[in-house]
Amino acid sequence: QVQLVESGGGLVQAGGSLRLSCAASGRTFSNYDMGYFRQAPGKEREFVASISWSGGNTYYADSVKGRFTISRDNAKNTVYLRMNSLKPEDTAVYYCAAGPWGVAYPKRANEYDYWGQGTQVTVSS
Repeated sequence: QVQLVESGGGLVQAGGSLRLSCAASGRTFSNYDMGYFRQAPGKEREFVASISWSGGNTYYADSVKGRFTISRDNAKNTVYLRMNSLKPEDTAVYYCAAGPWGVAYPKRANEYDYWGQGTQVTVSS
């Protein structure tokens, strides 16, 4: 089992920045690829970003590319999502997720076995 605890969400004005953190415990963190997904009210959960177990590969949704950066610190068992130039359409509950290293399709939610509780991000216009 892997437990994921997220933090860093909040209310920010458009154009502002936030950094989400996701702390993992349980099994060896470096054995897992990590992803962030988000879900806005009335919408399906969507992929935001992912990072491979080593940090060597990252993927982003087109809607966040150039504005968001995912990173990880395996020594601290933590993955981060730095969000810059936030827009009102970024408002959602953000979830981190862990999947076994080498997930074939990192943009697919069903590739991930463990999920955090979610943290709310609200961007005001």
